[in-house]
Amino acid sequence: MKHNILFAAIVAFAFSACGANEQIKVACIGDSITEGHGITIQSEDGYPVVLNQILGNGYSVQNCGKSGTTMQKRADYPYWICKEFSNAMALNADIVVIKLGTNDTKPQNWNADRFKADYQSLIDTLKSDGRNPQIFVCTPAPAFSHGWGINDSVIVAGVIPAVTEIAKANNLTIIDLHTELADKKEYFAVDGIHPDEAGAAYMAEIIAKAIKKN
Repeated sequence: MKHNILFAAIVAFAFSACGANEQIKVACIGDSITEGHGITIQSEDGYPVVLNQILGNGYSVQNCGKSGTTMQKRADYPYWICKEFSNAMALNADIVVIKLGTNDTKPQNWNADRFKADYQSLIDTLKSDGRNPQIFVCTPAPAFSHGWGINDSVIVAGVIPAVTEIAKANNLTIIDLHTELADKKEYFAVDGIHPDEAGAAYMAEIIAKAIKKN
């Protein structure tokens, strides 16, 4: 009898371990909007956390956002030099959600050609060394103010066309957060740039829907 109980316990543990190993790993790459700036408890209400809750137990979502970062390597704070980028690479994620570009619109940063080249470089890097993640590219959320020099007109006329071009060239799914949030100014009451808890939850719903659809 004791042997049967022990055997059952071992089998149950093995199935539990297999279930944990089968979780789909998701890396959320981005700037302060991904990190959760302006949200009181980022570890509970940041969009990657809410995304994890919506997707459920079959997924494991990691917040790899870093405030102030840019897609461009030649800018005031490239995402490339942050430990969060190293974390995203080390995760070897099955799914990667990219939401960069907001800080690239600052006057000292914006260069369309560099932005596109570095975006392509990021995609190539994420797929290096035998990796083959499913990559989702997001348009930046609307900027309802010019805080920190961020410019919504550059987002619309520069960043979004570049992201769209990159997505088409690489056959990637694009998540149009800018359009989805264009009439949701109330979610950005903090400073016009960063969504509050309700805004982060809304973003998570949009991204979760895209992931589940694909």
